[in-house]
Amino acid sequence: MADITALQAEVLKSLGHPTRLKIIELLRGGERCVCELIAALGLEQSNVSQHLGILRKAGLVACRKDGLRVMYRLTDPRVIEVTDLVRAMLVARAKKLTVLT
Repeated sequence: MADITALQAEVLKSLGHPTRLKIIELLRGGERCVCELIAALGLEQSNVSQHLGILRKAGLVACRKDGLRVMYRLTDPRVIEVTDLVRAMLVARAKKLTVLT
């Protein structure tokens, strides 16, 4: 069985790219077609697919076929809590630095 800290590191590493964080944010509202993600991100299909593959390997997103469309969704909504918590930490840090300067 894998060490839980190694698994945590893999999940956090998969979140460690701005594009992947944007994908998580786009999926916050529910399932989206990969075509919608490509349009919203303004990136090439191959680039978006690569990032989705990393998120899928980490177990953060899953996909299903709907005719010709490929639909992506978050596998666990708690990933939103993780990204929101990091954002809140950064906002608090920025406010603290503003007060100190």
